Amino acid sequence: MLLTLSNYKPTWQDRVAPPGLSHTPKSEKAEVTFNLNDVETYLPYAKAMRDFLSNYDEDKQKDQMKYEDCGDDPADYKNRGDLESDVGVRKACRFNRRLLGPCSGIEDREFGYKEGKPCLIVKLNRIVNFRPKPPSSNESIPEDAQPKVQPNLIPLYCTNKKEEDAGKIGEIKYYGIGGGFPLQYYPYYGKLLHDHYLQPLVALQFTNLTMNTELRIECKVFGDNIGYSEKDRYQGRFDIKIQINDL
Repeated sequence: MLLTLSNYKPTWQDRVAPPGLSHTPKSEKAEVTFNLNDVETYLPYAKAMRDFLSNYDEDKQKDQMKYEDCGDDPADYKNRGDLESDVGVRKACRFNRRLLGPCSGIEDREFGYKEGKPCLIVKLNRIVNFRPKPPSSNESIPEDAQPKVQPNLIPLYCTNKKEEDAGKIGEIKYYGIGGGFPLQYYPYYGKLLHDHYLQPLVALQFTNLTMNTELRIECKVFGDNIGYSEKDRYQGRFDIKIQINDL
């Protein structure tokens, strides 16, 4: 029995759900609430983002044996051989924090919170050997999200969760490669072969949220093999409450 188990790949991967979509900063109740006049209320969020992004520091991606440049535009899957081949440890694509613009934490270590323009960092959770497939048609994609569809990219789109919040969210800016998840970062080869792997990130910046109001925002990724579940609110999507007070 043990001889039939792979060191590299989960045996029952046909039962694995599509990837979860997660965000930093995280909170137990999926909410970000702070007061512009009280630095202590947003410092924990900024620290969580700095800690998370420290894994993406340039000096940690210098090893030529482990990392390679994969371009700043969406491209096709990076095939590095079969999981069971004798290639051994696989290279991973570098991901430059600067791609996240004002949400990179390089120039603004408060990630926009001080100005009431908070950033969130979004990632697709890892699944060994999973190749997310971009949407083959616009049928299942909301009209406002359709301009985000482009080749070699899993698009991400965020909007108000409740109808009464329409018009209160303002502009959301997307930073990263194509504002979504580019295919050259897939597949992930698992902890043994890809311990240094870096997921591609998308940064969201909310530039004009209505103040002193609880707003519910839903973010979704779209792909032919990415679905959603009522039982798991992070499968392919998440929603978050954001409230910025200035009183």
